[in-house]
Amino acid sequence: MEIMLSIPKIIDPDGLASEFIKEWLSDSPVVYANTSGSTGVPKRIMLSKADMIVSAKATCRHFGIVASSVLHLPLSTDYIAGKMMVVRAFVSGATLIVERPSNRPLDFLPTEIRHVDLTAVVPSQVGGLLSGKYVERLRNVIVGGGALAADIECRLREYPVVSWATYGMTETCSHVALRNITSRQDTYTALPGIMFETDYRGCLAINAPGYSFGRLVTNDMVELVSESEFRWLGRYDNVINSGGIKLHPEEMEKRLEGCVSSPFYIVGRPSERWGEEAVIVMENATDAECVAIMECARKSLDRRSVPKTVINVPCFIYASNGKIKRVLPC
Repeated sequence: MEIMLSIPKIIDPDGLASEFIKEWLSDSPVVYANTSGSTGVPKRIMLSKADMIVSAKATCRHFGIVASSVLHLPLSTDYIAGKMMVVRAFVSGATLIVERPSNRPLDFLPTEIRHVDLTAVVPSQVGGLLSGKYVERLRNVIVGGGALAADIECRLREYPVVSWATYGMTETCSHVALRNITSRQDTYTALPGIMFETDYRGCLAINAPGYSFGRLVTNDMVELVSESEFRWLGRYDNVINSGGIKLHPEEMEKRLEGCVSSPFYIVGRPSERWGEEAVIVMENATDAECVAIMECARKSLDRRSVPKTVINVPCFIYASNGKIKRVLPC
């Protein structure tokens, strides 16, 4: 299989991407990638190189990435986000700068590089990226790997870089849709060749005729704006059915951001009257914070969706990928 479409210039002094590059240049039509475990147990899956090329071309087309462009990679190539930045370099012939993953991305940018057209980071890297000495050389940043807090989005808008939130997964070879944070867009727009619809649950179905998987049904509940645009509501697994009203914890949490400094999440618990009811789970919060978040909920949420109480726990339970497990405390 012919997969090296162009010969990129790769600046990778520590050889961080070398193993994946060998895999990419091999005769095998597939590569292997680790999933993050965001939606279940982390696993190793097989991906078609042809699909990865389709995805890379779509991203390069969207951002205008060509042979004279510069791509920046501060992520591990064990995961799809890192792999795809390498593939974009091979597809476009662009220069690729590979940096050891850290919370200070761009700090080791070679002095001869005067601009970076595209970098990809996870939410925990945003603060270090924006406070770095070379942020003014950055043109576009895509942020994936988790939901973005409102304060992070506000910080991103303070800088001249154009920022994008991504929607996608390992199975789709990285993102299939983008949301422009800089322009305050609240919907995700499909990349070329991708179309959306919803299933009977209201969950997103991805139609991708140019990919080998063709169609993929997710567990993400969305509000479909058009076949190329949607508003993300939350995970189907997390929906709370309270008296016939479907509550989306992620949406509710977004409205309560900034009310308190202690971390929290919203989860359902059994209710004799309503079937389920929402409660707020807080980590090591003060009594004042528990009172404050309930007051904020009464002001910010529809009365039918206001959580019934606050459950304060010493510490949350975390998954292997560092994300909070949304469990109802015993």
